[in-house]
Amino acid sequence: MKRIVLSAMLAAMPLGVVHGADGAPREPYGIGLEGFAYPYPVSMLPLVDDGEPVRMAYMDVAAAAPNGRTVVLLHGRNFPSSYWAPVIKTLGGAGYRVVVPDQIGFGKSSKPAAELHFDTLARNTIALLDHLGIARADIVAHSLGGMLGVRIARAFPDRVAHLLLAAPIGLEDYRLYVPPTPTEKILENEDKLTADGYRKQLETNYSLKLPPEQVTPFIDARFNIKGASDYPRWLRAFVNSAQLIYREPVAHEIPLITQPTLFVMGEDDHNAPGRLNAPEALRAKMGRNAELAKALAARMPNAGAEVIPNTGHLVFLEAPQQFDGLMLGFLSR
Repeated sequence: MKRIVLSAMLAAMPLGVVHGADGAPREPYGIGLEGFAYPYPVSMLPLVDDGEPVRMAYMDVAAAAPNGRTVVLLHGRNFPSSYWAPVIKTLGGAGYRVVVPDQIGFGKSSKPAAELHFDTLARNTIALLDHLGIARADIVAHSLGGMLGVRIARAFPDRVAHLLLAAPIGLEDYRLYVPPTPTEKILENEDKLTADGYRKQLETNYSLKLPPEQVTPFIDARFNIKGASDYPRWLRAFVNSAQLIYREPVAHEIPLITQPTLFVMGEDDHNAPGRLNAPEALRAKMGRNAELAKALAARMPNAGAEVIPNTGHLVFLEAPQQFDGLMLGFLSR
């Protein structure tokens, strides 16, 4: 009954008019972020996931003076891959070819009806490397992308040379703290969220140190699609990504990674998905991410952890000089 009621509610939503983060009315983006600009040309790779034809969007950016190596950038849950623009510029300037996919279910890629799985996203990423003729690459991964980077490194170890985890989530098993939440309940909560509420959520959960104008594109990418005719499909895929984080932990696999690995953490990043749904007595134990990264690195055969002071979850945007230095030094080993 709840599914029927919620579907009817979503179907009845007014379409065709949205308000941006600045409050001005505008045409809605499509659920593939049609109308939202990316910093480099976007190509599409046709795939089939669980019997459903989908298209994977990606940017493939050549270096001016190539060093023969490729870096794959893996985005987080709440961000289009366009937010990697400054990192792409840094890597390209250092000679790296940079491949930047939007995973299926995110950004400009298809929004599938089926559930999302890290194994499927990992296979899709390897399929993209095969399509581009890349035998081995370095991975730089942020937030949810860090969980995916772990899955790729474990499932396809010969394809990964270095793994840099930038403020990853998944350093703990959230099932130990948070009870399972029905998908319909998450759908209902996400649909009620406003642009202002989302901005406050990002600022709180991610301890953002960015000026408001740098956060606005993330708000736009999330809310300017609400007037799209197929917005309910986008919302379902977005909520499925939340369930992916909860249902498919990778914390237990991280110590098994053998490739050179570097955690780059923001000192103030205490992001812990689902914390508000955890019993109050357990919430304070969640999100000790810098400590978790150090402890995990100590258990790994070839890993280290660096913590950048006065920095939150968007570590490569909040502390670009420190991040770039750590990244280039690590990749050049």
